Amino acid sequence: MSAPRKILTVFGTRPEAIKLFPLVHALEADPRFDSRVCVSAQHRAMLDQVLAIAEIVPDHDLDLMTPGQTLDALTARALVEIGKVLDAEQPDWVVVQGDTTTVMAGAIAAYYRKIPVCHVEAGLRSGDIHHPWPEEVNRRVVGTFAALHCAPTETARDALLRENVDPATVHVTGNTVIDALHWVSEKVTREPHLAQGLAELEHRFAGKRIIGMTSHRRENFGEGMQNIANAVRQIASRDDVAVIFPVHLNPNVRQVMNAELAGLDNVALIEPLDYPHFARLLDIAHLMLTDSGGVQEEAPALGKPVLVMRETTERPEGVAAGTAKLVGTDADTIVRETFRLLDDEQAYAAMARAHNPFGDGHSAQRICDLLAG
Repeated sequence: MSAPRKILTVFGTRPEAIKLFPLVHALEADPRFDSRVCVSAQHRAMLDQVLAIAEIVPDHDLDLMTPGQTLDALTARALVEIGKVLDAEQPDWVVVQGDTTTVMAGAIAAYYRKIPVCHVEAGLRSGDIHHPWPEEVNRRVVGTFAALHCAPTETARDALLRENVDPATVHVTGNTVIDALHWVSEKVTREPHLAQGLAELEHRFAGKRIIGMTSHRRENFGEGMQNIANAVRQIASRDDVAVIFPVHLNPNVRQVMNAELAGLDNVALIEPLDYPHFARLLDIAHLMLTDSGGVQEEAPALGKPVLVMRETTERPEGVAAGTAKLVGTDADTIVRETFRLLDDEQAYAAMARAHNPFGDGHSAQRICDLLAG
């Protein structure tokens, strides 16, 4: 019997951790693999929430987060420190997910050592290198040399093939975020106390339709974030709705939202939620306003329409399927489209019932089988 393949999974942020913990679980349970985990901690507190709920203890924790870190400083540190881990572990494969600075640095460090890279959630493209920024370029960089591209959808696969990626290396696996959502929902069903932290807000807003909200994209900092805040203020003027907004830790988000929305009766500005509570927010929300990529995939799995506060999306499948709609950051457009879903039952039903194109909850096992080769 051949020795197990050593797989080093590298990630650094909350969204990466959410989408990779199902794969880490699958690798750890599979005798074909020796699974190792390295976290950069590009986002410290928000990453730790997911590690705790998923019961993952990293083998290597680089703890790279520093206040006000620049992209170039973070990239340089991540490249060097992940490289040291690769030299120590000498894995057969490096697995990265998505589009963060950690993803790009980890993949390049592996490439420098001729270690094959498996890119989970490969092939997402917006077509604009500044939206999302710098994520669009991070994805494209990894896409030029990954040895295994795990595309979540046929659209993502087609994008890679248009870039002349070897078709033999591209596989449609679905998105592991659906695996994660199913896993955490089942865990909360078994252990309800894990998501009871929203009970007070659910009681406070009883009888109102809840709008869940997230906003954190760099390209929206400044005028875009101000416009989003203005839109939320107008939406919250309605007596029949309430907005629950876990506010990202970035001061470019917090300062604007606290200045514009603090104290409004129908708006709850709360701390970032751990994963069970975020799953609960998705469950109780009537619709989601977001500039997040993951929410565009997660909310439709629970039948919740998504209004995407961005000019472009690297997840056009949701827009094509009707589960999501691009509304940009123009306040009037955000308000108009939100009111349409609140007031037009047919428009709401069309989005809520649309088929989610992003996965069936078995993506992690498909990726394991590909890594076993």
